[in-house]
Amino acid sequence: QVQLVESGGGWVQDGGSATLYCTASESLFSFNNMGWYRQIPGKQRELVATITSGGKINYADSVKGRFTISRDIVKRTVYLQMNSLKPEDTAVYYCNAFYERPGTIYDYWGQGTQVTVSS
Repeated sequence: QVQLVESGGGWVQDGGSATLYCTASESLFSFNNMGWYRQIPGKQRELVATITSGGKINYADSVKGRFTISRDIVKRTVYLQMNSLKPEDTAVYYCNAFYERPGTIYDYWGQGTQVTVSS
């Protein structure tokens, strides 16, 4: 069973920065895709940023230019560097790992970490 352990986040002032960490129990190359999603109470979980096993990166329009996703293969860790944070970035952030095998999709989530941006 794949485990994703998240850390980072907490309280940040408007305009501040924070870094989220997601460490996987397996090699990052085991996954087709890893990324960060976020959820506000009462709303659907939304994509923030993803990175494929080949290194292709995708960002939500709302975070482009402010957030950076990266990874350390040796540490089996995916990072989300968040700059110029806004109150609307307040959410629970979840790490995701996804891979496909013929006929089966494997989709794993971390426990979530709260990020609160105070104005």
